[in-house]
Amino acid sequence: MALYDLKTLLENNTYPGRGIVIGKSADGKNAMIAYFIMGRSENSRNRIFERYEGGMRTKAFDESKLSDPSLIIYNPFLETEGIDVITNGDQTDTVMDYIKENGEDGYAFEKSLHTREFEPDHPNYTPRISGILHYADGDFTYKMSILKSTGGNPEACQRYFYSYKPLAGLGHFIHTYKCDGNPIPSFYGEPEEIALPNTAEELADIVWTSLNEDNKVSLFVRVIPLDGGAPTEIIINKNK
Repeated sequence: MALYDLKTLLENNTYPGRGIVIGKSADGKNAMIAYFIMGRSENSRNRIFERYEGGMRTKAFDESKLSDPSLIIYNPFLETEGIDVITNGDQTDTVMDYIKENGEDGYAFEKSLHTREFEPDHPNYTPRISGILHYADGDFTYKMSILKSTGGNPEACQRYFYSYKPLAGLGHFIHTYKCDGNPIPSFYGEPEEIALPNTAEELADIVWTSLNEDNKVSLFVRVIPLDGGAPTEIIINKNK
């Protein structure tokens, strides 16, 4: 099976926007997550990732320069026992709240996201991308989703869901934008199948060094040993 090279995909795209990677390490020992954010405006670039108990938030690096928090301040990552949720917006809370209130019946991800749609940021109508991982008995499964306008027409939201059984060395990569532009074209097609390394450090290096230097903002990598060991997490913020 021919896989995309993540480094090449990122180096050849000046503005994939926000991106999620999920999959299994090459040695088959770990579940892997990566999430990055980029920005073209001062407001979008003025952010950092901050970890806290049970999740991670975006926050303004310089509070005095924060002009509109509505679509840039949110919890990209939330965790509960056996479940990780990673998204590019406040739908992280939508998914986790649904699970906590209704339990996980196997379709909580889909049901919760059917209450949401793309972002109301005319003229881009940025897609909402989401992922969820379920851990059990030394293995995991994962799903991804994208909620997007119909070819830039905000009158209709198209919702796509993808469910995966992990394979060693295989990851899936979904991002908000196909490339830079004005308006910015939404991602289209299935999540890209990519080759994954073994460690959090390797994955973080691939992503961070390959993202456009002017537009990259923050990166979160989480690698969970399937033998029950403690996860390794890396946060890189361009603003320090």
